[in-house]
Amino acid sequence: MNVKLIAYTPEAEKLIASAAKLCYSRGGIEEIEKNLTQDKVEKFVDMLQSYGHESPIEHVSFTFAVEGVSRSLTHQLVRHRIASYSQQSQRYVKLEGFEYVVPPAIASDENLLKDYNEAMDNINKSYSYLADKLKEKYIQEGLDERNSEKKAIEDARYVFPNACETKIVFTMNARTLMNFFRHRCCQRAQWEIRLMADKMLELVKDVAPAIFKYAGPSCVKSPCPEGRMTCGKIDEMRKRYL
Repeated sequence: MNVKLIAYTPEAEKLIASAAKLCYSRGGIEEIEKNLTQDKVEKFVDMLQSYGHESPIEHVSFTFAVEGVSRSLTHQLVRHRIASYSQQSQRYVKLEGFEYVVPPAIASDENLLKDYNEAMDNINKSYSYLADKLKEKYIQEGLDERNSEKKAIEDARYVFPNACETKIVFTMNARTLMNFFRHRCCQRAQWEIRLMADKMLELVKDVAPAIFKYAGPSCVKSPCPEGRMTCGKIDEMRKRYL
């Protein structure tokens, strides 16, 4: 898994503080910005967090590029709807010898791993066979080379597993990110998206520490919301994320 923060709003914390202060100020934005020191910015952003006043943090956004993850992960990711996504297409990109993600529980068992790899190899052979045969079929029906291949791979892709490796670029505003971390850094989240969420959190904390000071699973700031399904590790989680 490769997770990169490729773009973000410059001076994000100052922007949030300025936007929030404007709500309560008679002066304009230039006057507000002039009086904002870094210390004041950090204190004001921290105050907003303590009040649960999250709407001002929607003004800043962060863009990530992620590779080496499964379609299983991205199916979960796109459920976070207030975001923008650009994913590698299986309709336009022919994935011969496709890469795939192996769950740790399978990777650690020699016999299971052998069976898993054989299954993926069989799927790859089926994909290549179907893509080639469908292309021949469409050419015989009168389609040109380019469109025949496109139609062939968009049909052949139906045999791909959720394990199939994919690449995606996505942008979230800071409020959406906070919500994402609350759900996906949780110990009850699926292992792969939790790993990605932790990597993302490390990256945004480096560039905007005041905004993401309390970011992490829900139990970092509040009681665990999972009820009887709790992992029971609230102290460990707070120590890890705070």
